[in-house]
Amino acid sequence: MIREVAWRVFAGEYNESTCVFSEGGERAPSYVVTPLGAKINRLLVVGVITEVENIASEEEPMWRARLSDPTGIFYLSAGQYQPEAAQQLSKLKPPAFVAVMGKSRVYSPQEGTLYVSIRPEMVKEVSEDLRDYWVLEACKTLRERITANKESAQMDPPTKDGLIALGYGDKLAEGIVLARQHYGAVDAERYSSMLIDALRYLLPEYREAPEVKEEPMSEEKEQQETTVMELIESLDKDGKGASWEDILKGAKKAGLKKEDLEEATNSLLDKGLVYEPVLGRMRKI
Repeated sequence: MIREVAWRVFAGEYNESTCVFSEGGERAPSYVVTPLGAKINRLLVVGVITEVENIASEEEPMWRARLSDPTGIFYLSAGQYQPEAAQQLSKLKPPAFVAVMGKSRVYSPQEGTLYVSIRPEMVKEVSEDLRDYWVLEACKTLRERITANKESAQMDPPTKDGLIALGYGDKLAEGIVLARQHYGAVDAERYSSMLIDALRYLLPEYREAPEVKEEPMSEEKEQQETTVMELIESLDKDGKGASWEDILKGAKKAGLKKEDLEEATNSLLDKGLVYEPVLGRMRKI
């Protein structure tokens, strides 16, 4: 079997994926297809590990981790079937610059809902310079996919052979066709903004931005956080965390808009008051 290419792709693109593709057959690989057409079976990502925890037992540990890049968060998990990666994760002391090679992984708690993560094969602590080099490489591949998508938009319909004729590789050409079939036309300008932000992240002046004094939280925002915290606590019936679907339903009944729910949840995560024991669940600390 041919070893799959490890894609360099940002979390901001990968986490928006809702398309899973398999070529059929018992041993055929499966792929996560991103909105821009990256057809991913394996990834190489580099960023900052911000959290590592064992969510199982000491005898049979299951390590979960969050890895941050300039566009978002990758979610990692490794257990008894990935012993080397699990051991490497267990030794990390966040925050740390880390490179991860791994397989794409999907979790679908119900029809129409899909979460993506990474099952690590290799985890290695690296330097900040290597992280910056990866960001630059990921920017190059992101730019290629943006350009390919713009050119595919001129085709009616876009075809794999047509894209290959324009100079794109076989994998990307096939991925773009699959992405257009699943997602339809994508907002290329939004991904162009992601590219600009990632490149800006490499500039010294961007990292050394002046400290901004935070304004005190409004009573409304404070109440929204309290409501979300109470929801998470009340919906966690088995100690494994409240499912995001139940939190959404509860928030709707409480009169919370989805954007206010997400803002309140992100704030609670940043404050360390809640965490994600597994992808798609929230639990009070």
